[in-house]
Amino acid sequence: MEILPGEVFAKTEDFDGSIRQLLPKYEEVLDVIVSLVPPGVEQILELGCGTGELSLKLLNRYPKVKIVALDYSERMITYAQTKIVDKGYSDRWKGVQLDFGVWANEEESQALGSGFDACVSSLAIHHLTDEMKQKLFERISKTLKPGGVFWNGDPVLVEFPLIQEVYQKIREDWATQQGTTITEVRAKLGTTKPYGYSSQDQLATLETHLQMLKTAGFTSVAVPWKYYGMAVFGGMISIMDN
Repeated sequence: MEILPGEVFAKTEDFDGSIRQLLPKYEEVLDVIVSLVPPGVEQILELGCGTGELSLKLLNRYPKVKIVALDYSERMITYAQTKIVDKGYSDRWKGVQLDFGVWANEEESQALGSGFDACVSSLAIHHLTDEMKQKLFERISKTLKPGGVFWNGDPVLVEFPLIQEVYQKIREDWATQQGTTITEVRAKLGTTKPYGYSSQDQLATLETHLQMLKTAGFTSVAVPWKYYGMAVFGGMISIMDN
């Protein structure tokens, strides 16, 4: 079955369980992002919300927050919205079907607003080319309030082959610990076709990401969490910036 980048699995209902079998410490990635969002936030922009797992964690943690969540996948937005409604958060969550590559390139006709306290993303931005990542980071920096933060949990290009070999073995062992095999999990994957500005994995190193963020106007950048080929990284806009 052909799927859009980011949908990962042929069946949407397989995503939440299978991604936790495919990627070691996926839950921890989401928890780290949530913990890095400053207390008292009121407006969050999420890019590539998928099935809504990160949104739900944020809504649970921050009782006043409202989230605008983008995804170009109609089935992901619909699936996420059902979960949000079931938890009683529909008044604090707005799902928008929109390609964040289009938004980065300033082509969208739908106004999302600005002045967000935070922007977050998980397992989405690595589908863009480096050129489009740069444009996206620049658009994010313009959309955040002074003092606003951006945190991204994403696969990154490892520094040399040995690390990739070790990480592959860890992923195989992880799947076994979850009561399956990585082969069985991958059998649920769909065949990714390009969509808009996104394609299959187009990874960059952490060093490249951090330089892009600095170029985009983030005055402080950091990598609070890394585990082989996965990382949580991001930055802050100076409180002196407009």
